[in-house]
Amino acid sequence: MTSAHSKLYSNDVSLVVVVVDTNPFFWAAAALPFADFFANLVHFVNSLLLLNHLNRVVVIAAGVSSCAYIFDSSDASPAGGVGVTATFDKASRKVEEFIAQDARATAGNGSVASANAASLLSGALSLALCYIQRIFRSGTRHPQPRILCLQGSPDGPEQYVAVMNSIFSAQRSMVPIDSCIVGTQDSAFLQQASYITGGVYLKPQELNGLFQYLAMFLP
Repeated sequence: MTSAHSKLYSNDVSLVVVVVDTNPFFWAAAALPFADFFANLVHFVNSLLLLNHLNRVVVIAAGVSSCAYIFDSSDASPAGGVGVTATFDKASRKVEEFIAQDARATAGNGSVASANAASLLSGALSLALCYIQRIFRSGTRHPQPRILCLQGSPDGPEQYVAVMNSIFSAQRSMVPIDSCIVGTQDSAFLQQASYITGGVYLKPQELNGLFQYLAMFLP
């Protein structure tokens, strides 16, 4: 395995893996509707891709019982006639399907089907790190990776060990974890993640201007 210190990064080229909290229990009571939140996310992703056509963005949905990739900008190939907008429209449908599937899975698990249910942050971080490792092994030069977690639901104490393992793995690979909290309470998990990996932790006071806060995470 290539050590983190020997990796060669392409100048000004970024790989941003965004972990999105899709917890329906949180969004049912949130001040900002999920549709508006997702629209801000679309603007943020488009801004990242406009900064450099070589930038890559991946979006992972973190539900209550599962997590999954819902968008990969590398699939938006102009040569194939598929633009970023069309690809993200498909991702919008995919996230709706994911939320429905996750809700069905959660309905069969009475122990987590409650208003205080946590999202599967540990699983989403694992998916993000696996994706980044695949990129690391794909060649000698790589985009500079970051993980951005957009979380609203509370931390799940039962995930502590798994989350900390992911944090230390990110630290060893020199992958910063940025955090943007869209809920009412801070996340101890993500505070530690951002501090340990050298990322940015942000909790906006007003979500109506969410895109302006997300713009702070642009490379």
